[in-house]
Amino acid sequence: MPFTSDEAFTLLESAHAHDRLAHAYLLTGPTGSGKRALANQLCGLLLGEKLVNLEHRDVHVIEPESKSRRILIEQIRELERNLNMRSLLGGHKIGVIVDADRLQPNAANAFLKTLEEPPGHSSLLLLSTLPDQLLETILSRCLEVPLRLVEARKPTPIQQKLLDALQAHARQGQSGLVDAFRLVREFQVLLSEAKESIQAEAEAALKAEEKHYKQASDAGKWLEDREDYYKALIESRYVAARHSLLETLEQWWADALRQQAAQAAADHASAPLDQPAFAADTATLADRYSTNALLRKSAALETLREHLANPGVQEQLALECAFLRAFGE
Repeated sequence: MPFTSDEAFTLLESAHAHDRLAHAYLLTGPTGSGKRALANQLCGLLLGEKLVNLEHRDVHVIEPESKSRRILIEQIRELERNLNMRSLLGGHKIGVIVDADRLQPNAANAFLKTLEEPPGHSSLLLLSTLPDQLLETILSRCLEVPLRLVEARKPTPIQQKLLDALQAHARQGQSGLVDAFRLVREFQVLLSEAKESIQAEAEAALKAEEKHYKQASDAGKWLEDREDYYKALIESRYVAARHSLLETLEQWWADALRQQAAQAAADHASAPLDQPAFAADTATLADRYSTNALLRKSAALETLREHLANPGVQEQLALECAFLRAFGE
């Protein structure tokens, strides 16, 4: 169950008071859920003083810095060196990895050794919006603290389009394979629109930089580096956009399950929904399907997320298979 950052800190504070803190935590949640603020609070708790933006001589923060917007093995090795050294102030040492899902494969594998054999008097905090992109071996060695937003976010324009498509699909009554294929095509169109928008923004930013630096003596090498940077930026932003749409799909069936549970408890008004504006539609789905059917549909989307985390999987095929299971009868 996701927590607000305040709720999570209260639980961690209690664990610390009873000397039950884990050595490695994975703080997950959507943008704006307070992952970095919670990491800052936890570091302050471990070090016994109030921190500002993770700034402390014994807090070692790494995040994507290279032109590929990945966390490199050199950064992990530097973190390991810092954690293996004696604390500069004679106390605890803390390693914080921001956007841990951006670890390069060799960096992730190197980091496993630190997770398995953490240096004495040290803690590790990993922050991620996309935890499904992390190695399973890393996930299994961290205690996850899932965070949620305090207030429901207004859907982005692309999320709103998807919600409208889901609403139309729900209102047409019983659906079949043709309807599921129609819905997956709409989903793919939204992904294409997102990628085109991201590419246009990146190309505009690159052109603006070119105007500024085109007279430089090493302009050729600079341009090559910046093109690599923006190529990686486009890919990472596309993955984030796809993640937000997958999250919307998962919320759709989760709301149906919540409404079904509330109906069974004769307390419909108490159901907290991710998409309250579409409560009537997800209530209809709660009436239409059994609990097992709703769970199978939700599981299909969870499997889709796992498949898309594999670089070798064909996106279109994975989407079609998942939509058939989630939205075909």
